[in-house]
Amino acid sequence: MSTPRVKICGITRPEDAVQAARAGADAIGLVFYPSSPRYVDPRRAARILAALPPFVTTVGLFVNADAGLVREYLRELPLDMLQFHGDETPEYGAAFQRPWIKALRMRDGADPAGVAREYAAAGARGLLVDSYVPGTPGGTGERFDWGLLPRESALPLILAGGLTPANVAEAVRQVRPWGVDVSGGVEVRAVTGATLGGIKDRHAVRAFLRAAKA
Repeated sequence: MSTPRVKICGITRPEDAVQAARAGADAIGLVFYPSSPRYVDPRRAARILAALPPFVTTVGLFVNADAGLVREYLRELPLDMLQFHGDETPEYGAAFQRPWIKALRMRDGADPAGVAREYAAAGARGLLVDSYVPGTPGGTGERFDWGLLPRESALPLILAGGLTPANVAEAVRQVRPWGVDVSGGVEVRAVTGATLGGIKDRHAVRAFLRAAKA
């Protein structure tokens, strides 16, 4: 089994992006969904991207965004890849002439194998599988049943949803994904236990990367 790629998503500060890269992250994710606590505007995103060292893939996450808005972000920001986390069609994803992945929230009746075939035909590079929580497109911190995922897929699978330094090694052994994606599982927490949206804990990031790549 190959070592999974690791994406640290929901980056909101340049220093967190640099720390993730130095810890060995293969990619970082920037959230361009205004309702998210991890949302960054183009100006802040530009500062984060400018701080990154080379050979780290930068991913822009959108949720049911107007196509014109996506193109505006692409004109302003040197994003390597797009991630669509809403109800975007295969044709929508293929419209931007940029590598892209589609996210699937694993609600009852979800068919990841079928979705992978559909989006692979349109040129998607991967299928990100995440937990389903009504009204929340992603970053829920909830884990779903990994046994629902197919052993064979037309697209590389990227596992998300409730991953932490404590369970990612188990996830990799069980699912054998191409990559894993974490956001809230490596964030600083308040005394109440709630995550401080977007502020990454450098110790948790390092622990996550060690466990995922072990």
